[in-house]
Amino acid sequence: MAIIKPFSALRPRKELASRLASRPYDVLNAEEARQEAAGNRYSFLHITKSEIDLPEEIRDIHAPEVYQKAKENLQNFRQEGILYQEDKPCYYIYQLTMKGRDQTGLVCVSAVSDYEEGIIKKHELTRPDKELDRIRHIQTTGAQTGNVFLAYQTFESLNKELEDWKSSHIPEYDFLAEDGIKHIVWVVDDEATMDRVTRYFADHIPCTYIADGHHRAASAAKVKEALGDQAGEESHYFLTTLFPGGQLHILDYNRVVKDLNGMEEQEFLHQLKHDFIIGRVEASFSPLQFHEFGMYLNGKWYKLISRAGSYDSDPIGILDVSILQKNVLNKILTIKDVRMDSRIDFVGGIRGLEELEKRVDSGEMKLAFSLHPVSMQQLIDIADTGNVMPPKSTWFEPKLRDGLLTHLI
Repeated sequence: MAIIKPFSALRPRKELASRLASRPYDVLNAEEARQEAAGNRYSFLHITKSEIDLPEEIRDIHAPEVYQKAKENLQNFRQEGILYQEDKPCYYIYQLTMKGRDQTGLVCVSAVSDYEEGIIKKHELTRPDKELDRIRHIQTTGAQTGNVFLAYQTFESLNKELEDWKSSHIPEYDFLAEDGIKHIVWVVDDEATMDRVTRYFADHIPCTYIADGHHRAASAAKVKEALGDQAGEESHYFLTTLFPGGQLHILDYNRVVKDLNGMEEQEFLHQLKHDFIIGRVEASFSPLQFHEFGMYLNGKWYKLISRAGSYDSDPIGILDVSILQKNVLNKILTIKDVRMDSRIDFVGGIRGLEELEKRVDSGEMKLAFSLHPVSMQQLIDIADTGNVMPPKSTWFEPKLRDGLLTHLI
């Protein structure tokens, strides 16, 4: 059963919450972070993307100076009283509202042992470079600033407990972010309520599923392992927010590729015809069903439909990300390990198809693929069977903001 516990969050003063809370560190690059934090000394990006406070000639975002600057900025935020630590362990309720649709999660810390033993189930492999980045950030700052987004099979008694607390207590934070997403946080500090919540998980929730944050979870486990005998109790837990699976919404997770593997455009299109029916479309194309793909190449959009018999029917092989990997990235473009190959990058669906066009039209990339989103049931089925999807298969929205609740280890 799932092991969770309350924790003493490091969090902002109420009046600063909306200015401090920032988008997750891994959804924007250094330049985007620099622009977003411009003129806002309270932005948590000064901690999660601390390269924005270093000279621009420091191009390596993994340089030691970056992590030291994050540590320095976090210390300054605490010394100035921008951030303070809760005086007792609490649970927190976090409600997100996007386009009129609500989802409510429980913010807590989950046991690293659950991750190691498979009670917290994975559905994706991780990239070593991204793991190392978070390991260094956690070790240097002594803080888990990134939240791991977990899902669980809906349990109505737990949902009612959280809804009852929401309806009878005033939120600690309540603001509308610049992207139109509303963030509301309640502090759950009643001992009896916290005990009931803990027992709900211990007695009724046999496992949870990583929806977003595979690298953060893996990094927390490796930091605990690296600390060895020096590891205190808090390093045996990591920052999580748990949502009922039925409330979650998965968007597409698209791909951009730097080159055609030495081929001319016509040769590449000819090779695609072995496994796909190809048609030109006049406007940007987002697939409406499984086994369809959009492709943007040389200023033109195409619709690709997988040919019957061109893909496997097992839970992994039938995924569109697997079909694209097998029949295009691997077979034609020889991109065999998308975790390591620098010729490919990933674009979350929240950025829209315009981002795919922008990156190709700029010359940075040669072509782009739009995919149909994975379903929540597919994710659960794959995790339950111990399988993993190709990396970057799911993109969840809305996302939690960094900085509102941080776990110190």
